[in-house]
Amino acid sequence: MAEDKGKRDSIGMSMKGGRTNNGFVQNEDILETDPDPGSPEDSPQHNAVDIFGPAEPDLKDVRPYAGMPKEVLFRFSGQARYRVPREILFWLTVASVLVLTGATIGIIAISPKCLDWWQAGPMYRIYPRSFKDSDKDGNGDLKGIQDKLDYITTLNIKTVWITSFYKSSLKDFRHGVEDFREIDPIFGTMKNFENLVAAIHDKGLKLIIDFIPNHTSDKHAWFQWSRNRTGKYTDYYIWHDCTRANGKTIPPNNWLSVYGNSSWHFDEVRNQCYFHQFTKEQPDLNFRNPDVQEEIKEIIQFWLSKGVDGFSFDAVQFLLEAKHLRDEAQVNKNQIPDTVTHYSELYHDFTTTQVGMHDIVRSFRQTMDQYSREPGRYRFMGIEAHGENIAKTMMYYGLPFIQEADFPFNSYLGKLDMPSGNSVFEVITSWMENMPEGKWPNWMTGGPDNDRLTSRLGKQYVNIMNMLVFTLPGTPITYYGEEIGMRNILATNLNETYDVVQKTQPRSALKLYQELSLLHANELLLSRGWFCYLRNDNHSVVYTRELDGIDRVFLMVLNFGELSPLNLKEMISDIPTRVRIRLSTNSAYKGREVDTHAITLDKGEGLILEYNTRNLLHHQTAFQDRCFVSNRACYSSVLNILYSLC
Repeated sequence: MAEDKGKRDSIGMSMKGGRTNNGFVQNEDILETDPDPGSPEDSPQHNAVDIFGPAEPDLKDVRPYAGMPKEVLFRFSGQARYRVPREILFWLTVASVLVLTGATIGIIAISPKCLDWWQAGPMYRIYPRSFKDSDKDGNGDLKGIQDKLDYITTLNIKTVWITSFYKSSLKDFRHGVEDFREIDPIFGTMKNFENLVAAIHDKGLKLIIDFIPNHTSDKHAWFQWSRNRTGKYTDYYIWHDCTRANGKTIPPNNWLSVYGNSSWHFDEVRNQCYFHQFTKEQPDLNFRNPDVQEEIKEIIQFWLSKGVDGFSFDAVQFLLEAKHLRDEAQVNKNQIPDTVTHYSELYHDFTTTQVGMHDIVRSFRQTMDQYSREPGRYRFMGIEAHGENIAKTMMYYGLPFIQEADFPFNSYLGKLDMPSGNSVFEVITSWMENMPEGKWPNWMTGGPDNDRLTSRLGKQYVNIMNMLVFTLPGTPITYYGEEIGMRNILATNLNETYDVVQKTQPRSALKLYQELSLLHANELLLSRGWFCYLRNDNHSVVYTRELDGIDRVFLMVLNFGELSPLNLKEMISDIPTRVRIRLSTNSAYKGREVDTHAITLDKGEGLILEYNTRNLLHHQTAFQDRCFVSNRACYSSVLNILYSLC
C-alpha cells in the first residue's frame, strides 16, 4: 500500500510543470506550493526543459549555466567563441612542453659533468691509533673518531679517510692483516664501526678506508693453511724451493725486500721459501691464482655492503712478480753481488708493475662499480703508488675508455724536505702536464708514512702549504693535525691541546684553514677554474685561477724562500695598480689592498689576491702552454649555470 502511494507521489511530481534546478539546491525547509492555474509561473514557455517532450530546447536566448546537462554543454562548446580559445590554450600547452623539453635536453647536452663527492671538497686522513682515545687505554679508536666528527665538519671536510684498522700485528703500521673482515680490538668492535659509518653519513660526509691486497700477516688463516698444503690454499702464496745449508738459506734469486735483504724466507713447516716484498711477517699473496682474486673481491664487497664509500688501495704495484724468477739487474754492475742488500741497489723490473697488474686493478674497479649504480652512491677508488715515477703513476688513471682509479694519490709534495719556488713548481707542473686529459688531480702534504709537515719543513710553512693545496685545481687532502700545525710527537707524550688553543685564536693556523676550505667550497674559480702559472724562481710561485663567464681572477703569490720583492705588473700587463687581498697567511692583511708594482713577502708568506678583468690569461697566446683545466666549463651569470660549449 505504501509502495503504491510512493509511485503516485513520484508520478505526480513528474507531471508538474516545475522549473529546472540549475545546480542550486533549494531550501528544503520551504514548503512547495501549487501555483495558481493562471499564474505566469504555470505557463509552459517558462519551463527550461520539457521532460516528456521530444523536441530539443531552444538555446537561442539561453546562456551557459552551472549544472547544465551534457547535451546543452556540447551545443555551447561547439561555438567558435568557446572552441577557439580552448584550442589556442591546448596548442600553447603543447608548445610550452616541447620548448621546456628541448631546453632541458639542451642544457643537459651542454652542461659539464657535475663534480662528484670526492671532487667537491677536501679529504681528511686519519691514522686511528693516534687520533682520539675514547676509552683512555692509550690507543685511539673508532669511537674517538666518531666523537670528533663535529670538529671535522667545522673544517668543511667532505670525506673521512681512515687508515688500516683490521685485525693485525703492530708491524709496518698495521699492514700485516690477520683477518680482513675483523676490527682490531684496540680500535673497537664491528658495531663501533657500523655506528661510525652511520654517524659519518648523518653528517653528510663520506668514508673511504685503506686496503692493502698484496699481502697478509703470517698469522692469517690462509697462510697457516698454505704452509700445511691444505686444499686450495696450497698456492695462495708464492712458494719456491730454496737451498738450506748450515742454518743458512740460499734464496732462488737476488730479489730484495723493500726493507732490505732477501725477499725470500724459509718456512720449516712447508720446507720451502715464501716470497715477501715487505717484512718476513707479511707474505705476498699469489695473485696469479684465481681463487686469491676471488677472495679479495669478496672482501671488497664485504666492506662496501657495510656502507663504505670507497677504498684507498696501497702497494698494488707489487701484486705480480715475473714467473721466470730471473735475477734483477744491479744499479752498480761493479758491486759484488753478495753485498747487494738495499732495495735501491737493484732495478725492480721483475717485481713491480708486471704485465697483468693493471688488469687486476681494473677488476677492483669493476667490483666497486656494481655498488655505484644507486644515485648518489658512487664508490671512490684511489691508488697509493709509493715510489713510482710520474709516468707509471699516471697509468693508474686508466685508459681513455677503461677506467681504473679515480685518481692515484699525489704524495710528491709530502716528499719535499727543502721547499723552494722551483721545487714546488716542478711538483705542480709534472703532475698537470702528465695527467691524462679530463682526469682529476689531487694534492697532499703528508701522511702516516712521513714526518709531519711542521717537523719536516718548519712551522713557518704550515699556512703556506695549506694555502697551496686549497688553491691548486683538484682535491686537497689533509693528514689530520696539519690544519693546526701538529708536530711529530712521541707515543708517550700524547698531548692533544692544539685544537683548544687555536679555536680561540683569530690568527691561528686552524682559522686560516677553515677560511681556505670555505673559500674552496664556495668559489667556482677554485673548484672548476683554469690554472695558469705565471712565474717561479728559487723563492716564489705565482699562478692564477680563472673561469670563462666570471670577470674576477684569483692570483696566488706564495713565497717559499727568503724575503723577495715581486712586480706583478711585469707578469700581467693589464692588472690593476692596486688589488685586494682576499686571504693571507698573515690574517692582519686580509681585506687590504696592495700595490702590484711591488709586493714583498717573507719566507712562508702567501697571498690570495682578487681583481676584476675580462682579459683571461688562458685565452692569451703567451699563456696557453701554461694553463690547465681538468673539465672545461664556462659560467653564465644570466642563467646561473655552467656549460661546456665555450
